[in-house]
Amino acid sequence: MTTQTSTPPPAGKTGFQLPKWAGSFGFQIIAALIVGLGLGLLAKYTGSTKANPNALGTTLQTIGSSYVSLLQTAVVPLIFTAVVSSISNLRAVSNAARLAWNTLLWFAITSLIAVLIGIGLGVLLQPGAGTGISQDATYAGKSGDWWAFLTGLFPKNFLGLGASTTVTDGVATTAVSFNVLQILVIAIAVGIAALKVGKAAEPFLALNASALAVIQKVLWWIIRIAPLGTVGLIGNAVAVYGWDTIGSLGKFTVAIYIGLALVLFVVYPVLVRSHGLSVRQYFSGVWPAVQLAFVSRSSIGTLPLTQRVTERNLGVPRAYASFAVPLGATTKMDGCAAIYPAVAAIFVAQFFGIQLDFTQYLLIALVSVLGSAATAGTTGAVVMLTLTLSTLGLPLAGVGLLLAIDPILDMGRTAVNVAGQALIPAIVAKRQSILDETLYNAPRNGDPFSDDVGTTAVDPSAAAAPAAGRDERELVDVKA
Repeated sequence: MTTQTSTPPPAGKTGFQLPKWAGSFGFQIIAALIVGLGLGLLAKYTGSTKANPNALGTTLQTIGSSYVSLLQTAVVPLIFTAVVSSISNLRAVSNAARLAWNTLLWFAITSLIAVLIGIGLGVLLQPGAGTGISQDATYAGKSGDWWAFLTGLFPKNFLGLGASTTVTDGVATTAVSFNVLQILVIAIAVGIAALKVGKAAEPFLALNASALAVIQKVLWWIIRIAPLGTVGLIGNAVAVYGWDTIGSLGKFTVAIYIGLALVLFVVYPVLVRSHGLSVRQYFSGVWPAVQLAFVSRSSIGTLPLTQRVTERNLGVPRAYASFAVPLGATTKMDGCAAIYPAVAAIFVAQFFGIQLDFTQYLLIALVSVLGSAATAGTTGAVVMLTLTLSTLGLPLAGVGLLLAIDPILDMGRTAVNVAGQALIPAIVAKRQSILDETLYNAPRNGDPFSDDVGTTAVDPSAAAAPAAGRDERELVDVKA
């Protein structure tokens, strides 16, 4: 008689377990998109509207807006501490100026390519012809102009803080806002000053590094709940705007998304391949940030994740990525500042029966390449569009026609923005021979937080620049 004994299950492996792929960040975002779409359609067809949302519509709106508020709250201190830390990390680098110049140059090159694609699509598809929309649309929002952009560079206070008060039915409401571009200017000035001061600034830089480590940890927690925020954001967008909203502007919407697709899936892969890098590895590396950008509609809100995938997935040294990615989040916007204003300006001209000449097309390209920084910290693509229209002398009333579908367009625009913000540091790093190609070509596991263990280091210098020794050595070794 034989006695059979059962082998006990390994520790930690008892009970039902989800497949490994189901726990990946990318899968969670895709699942949240599907759930949000379903809940949004349910809310819409049960009577929820923008003016009078029902219980489900209100819930989706609250979840989405709360998640965006969490992101925005943590972003301001992140930008300041990250930029100051990045500049301090470059103190041992002899070619920092050349890296900055190459970064700005490639920002301009890709923006020019994107705006030429936008102009070509506008001329070819004629999105403003035969829309069937009445021409009584008005727009009372803020208009962008060059002088306002230049004066906006000068901070009015140390925090780049602004406040506006509105009175409704005798009740005054004050809204506080931060000018991201001014915060960037302040942070750059403080970082350079700390470098000039030298040893006396070491305690300040250590404090800044510790603050950056704490802020990043809080932001990782916020980003980890992105699937929940995705359900609310997508669900609310579908419930409020639905599919019928884009019907009258369908050709314009198609033109924008074709342009975004050409930049993301044709231009960027060509640039990646022409630099001897794997296109598949680029997309698998940057995709978590692109997904979050699509649902959050915020390049700044996605900044922590963009920087993480740029460093850990694409192999860009932290000392350089911590400078290039925050800069790109405020000035590198191929979707909002290149494709969109180009197609939209041509749409407005066609809608109002205005014939554009070659000089005006050149102006569209010039404004798009040089004016993208004017979108930082304001109202994004809307300001960029009004800046373009005012430069061309086109009716600003045309902006009002496009506001209804702006959230739908903004999802795709922001995704392309973020993909470009990670691409340029990788290209520049490759050209300067500082890219960690072993890390770039490493297998992906779909989880940008897989190596999150141990990031709560107490040592301020370690918190400021993990692997800083490798980064600085690589940067110093760049060929002159």
